[in-house]
Amino acid sequence: MESKINVVLFEPEIPQNTGNIMRTCVAANCELHIIKPLGFDIDNPKFKRATTNHITWADYVLYESFDDFASKNPGEYYFMTRYGKVPPSDIDFKAAEGPIYLIFGKESTGVPYDILKAHIDRCFRIPMAGDCRSLNLSNAAAIAIYECERQLGYPGLSLTEVQKGEDFLESYDATLGR
Repeated sequence: MESKINVVLFEPEIPQNTGNIMRTCVAANCELHIIKPLGFDIDNPKFKRATTNHITWADYVLYESFDDFASKNPGEYYFMTRYGKVPPSDIDFKAAEGPIYLIFGKESTGVPYDILKAHIDRCFRIPMAGDCRSLNLSNAAAIAIYECERQLGYPGLSLTEVQKGEDFLESYDATLGR
């Protein structure tokens, strides 16, 4: 079963965050949607390096605006914001009838308030200490992506070590270093 999880970055500003999220999307088998303007040049070799070259495997699409994105992507939209009233674990992602879009705002200001207010019943937050305003965007995205994956049963993802083999630790010999 293919993942129906999509990650949306609204006007990301920091290339390292976008690169980390891109890497997480590759690992979680999610499509990444990036809404312009960007705070960096996605074609710059430095950005490719920030993605640890995962841009090569990433499934991503660029959009000119939120309206451009929304017109091309019907589905279930969920917005991460500090103003959300429920954690992602309280959302029943299994009940989604179409593709799931986890939407994250720009690092400095988030998703515009008018968009959030229009979708107030689809806003969520990650619980944290009251003195903390927010988490790093790439960390917050990873938390939400993997909560959604957990609820859906990790569709299309491997639950065992693939590169070294499922039983690597059982056969590991410290004296030989392998």
